[in-house]
Amino acid sequence: MNIDRRRLAALPALAVGLLSVVPALAASADEEAVAKNVEAFRAAQVAADAKALDALCAPELSYSHSDARIEDKTTFIANATNGKSKFLSLAYEDPKIRVVGDAAIVRFHWVGESEAVPDGKKSSTNLHILMNWQKQGADWKLLSRASTKL
Repeated sequence: MNIDRRRLAALPALAVGLLSVVPALAASADEEAVAKNVEAFRAAQVAADAKALDALCAPELSYSHSDARIEDKTTFIANATNGKSKFLSLAYEDPKIRVVGDAAIVRFHWVGESEAVPDGKKSSTNLHILMNWQKQGADWKLLSRASTKL
């Protein structure tokens, strides 16, 4: 096989392109399951879906907000689905997932906009989030969450 200069010059770009795919292919089944649950949790927050949030959260949930409020599972779900505000947008940007035994550490950048239902006042949030997920039986459940304002 003869390789001319043009083809030889393209090889480094091809190699870099292939290497960028390797981490995605190397994700474990547990990392993929956690990633799926993280996205399901985001979608449940946007939809204010109490049933979905209940299924994704551990009974022992400790959910802390950037204003230092801490909620248990019951309080979190009640407040997240009470209809007093609605998400106009919510993105979990640049998620990082690390599985360690039956625990998963998830970090991401939260960028959201919500609207208060009574008065239509809009507010934006820009946060760093740390979630801890625990494998309980065959399912990954959100055990704790903390946020920091950026």
